[in-house]
Amino acid sequence: NIPTLPFPSLTPQFPPPSSPTDVMDVSIDSVTLLICLCGLAGNGAVLCFLQRNSTTLYIINLAFANFTFLHFAVPSSLLYLLEDLSCSTVVSLNYLRCLLLLSLFSYNLGLYLLTAISIERCTSILCPFWYRCHRPKRLSWVVCALLWAFSIAVIVTVTSLCLSQEHEHCQMSLISMYTLNLFIFTPAMLISSTILFIKVKCGSHEQQPKSYDIVIFLVVPFFLIFALPLSLSNFLQQLDYTVVSSQIVFLLACIHSTINPFIYFLAGRCWRRCSVRSLRLSLQRIFEETEESNARGNDPAMDTVLPDC
Repeated sequence: NIPTLPFPSLTPQFPPPSSPTDVMDVSIDSVTLLICLCGLAGNGAVLCFLQRNSTTLYIINLAFANFTFLHFAVPSSLLYLLEDLSCSTVVSLNYLRCLLLLSLFSYNLGLYLLTAISIERCTSILCPFWYRCHRPKRLSWVVCALLWAFSIAVIVTVTSLCLSQEHEHCQMSLISMYTLNLFIFTPAMLISSTILFIKVKCGSHEQQPKSYDIVIFLVVPFFLIFALPLSLSNFLQQLDYTVVSSQIVFLLACIHSTINPFIYFLAGRCWRRCSVRSLRLSLQRIFEETEESNARGNDPAMDTVLPDC
């Protein structure tokens, strides 16, 4: 008796053909599939166009996590759409569980990376001298490697416990994982991004916020609105509470992974005719600006120049 994993139901109860519920399920799965395809193109563009350096490393890893989540969401949505249309099971439950576990891994990794981005940017504002002079050069690489290792460890633990035929062990592992998401990483991301917003708003009125800061101000609220309901809904589901349809929260998570690249392009103030060159320049405008600011040791919130180390 292996419990179903906390994504769209792995054992759907199909309504009679042409019923309102059936039409709604088909519509939601179709929209999810289209959004995922758009998100794959957007995150793929970020991975192709963004130059790799210490500033962009987090964004590249975040784009890869979003790309991976959508990559596994596409076949999941397609299979559920086929099941809705045929009113029968298309593939085995074990195959669906593999897809959903991989999606869960990339979802967690994206949350961890977004938390690290918010904390590091907040640190650069609160402690600009330390950030410029004493921050280890390979800190971003080390943090990304640790987050990858932690994400893999979490999903391997959940998978092994959920395949051990012990429902209680699986449930406790899922509850522990969602507790980390909801009560450790999400508050850390929210607090650091709030501090960053306050520091930037209370700084010099003559200097506008950096594009990188604008990205954080937009991405974090979008995560809270679109992606966080997935963890919250699944957490409540493990406690035997059902608040909203799992298809809806899965759709919202796909929207969040899809919208991030468009936030990057818009924050780069790319208002000219859309082309490959303009998209590349839009991304470079965001992160090269931040890289130059870090090199000079400027505090974008206080508009001060730090002395040489």
